[in-house]
Amino acid sequence: MRVKVVDWNVNGFATTGQPDLLGSLEWDIACLQEVTEASWPLFRSLADHGDVASTTPHPWPEPRPRGPKPNLPQYPCNRPSIGCGSDSVLDAVARALQLDEAERTHLFDLARAASSGTAARRRPPVRRVRASIQQILDAQLSPAWVCNGRGDIVATNLLGRALNSPLFDEAVRPVNLARFRFLNPDALDFFRDWEATGRDSVAALRVEAGRNPYDKALTDLIGELSTRSEEFRTLWATHDVRLHRTGTKRLHHPVVGDLDLAYEGLDLPSDPGLALFIYTAEPGSPSHQALDLLASWAATPTQTGPRPRPRSA
Repeated sequence: MRVKVVDWNVNGFATTGQPDLLGSLEWDIACLQEVTEASWPLFRSLADHGDVASTTPHPWPEPRPRGPKPNLPQYPCNRPSIGCGSDSVLDAVARALQLDEAERTHLFDLARAASSGTAARRRPPVRRVRASIQQILDAQLSPAWVCNGRGDIVATNLLGRALNSPLFDEAVRPVNLARFRFLNPDALDFFRDWEATGRDSVAALRVEAGRNPYDKALTDLIGELSTRSEEFRTLWATHDVRLHRTGTKRLHHPVVGDLDLAYEGLDLPSDPGLALFIYTAEPGSPSHQALDLLASWAATPTQTGPRPRPRSA
């Protein structure tokens, strides 16, 4: 069973068209608060016994209708509260709601936001990666780059920059995957899985919003996308969350044509908020040949168009 929470205003945005990111998260928290209060005995029992399958289905409360932004109750921790729940109780909530890994992570992030409030520590922006990370990127024979949770490409190797050359052709910095997807008309040719790419981009931003709700750069990015893209506003209102650690990207590069690439994303524990992505092609496949051609193009000073440059974006 899944519980779908809704924003406190239309499509999760204020009437000015700018996103009220904290208001949206507060509404998520308030709805989870209702579930927690009404179902507290069940969740405590699940936490104590770890048994979900044999538990009688519980009548979940319906989400509140859209209306004024809720005032979150400030319960002491001896009262039911999503922000005060122990990890075992939150685990029970996740099991009872049959949440997947991304949804479970988002639940814990919302609980931390509810308990910490505006005192939550703001993560300083990362503008350059450590020299050792750049060396790892440069040692790869495949396209590789480092992204933060907002989708900014903060570092890349030469082949990674060549693969993402349509993004780097934009004058706006930092280079951002979501901004390119929703605001640049060239993205329609670049991403062959158009709808899936849009859903994945928004779901990743929703995860980051729960993890780091006081990030001004994130709020600014969502504000820009919401005011300029109706598609983004619609997808943001779905509240989908998704982790992107492995998968396949189908791209159409303006120089080498179609590419079917598998990717792996690796979190960098020493650099919280950053992840290393490496893209590979099946050996001997047309995509592998296209990557070889792309590498030659990137390394040739006389190629048509701007030459991709390595190092930090």
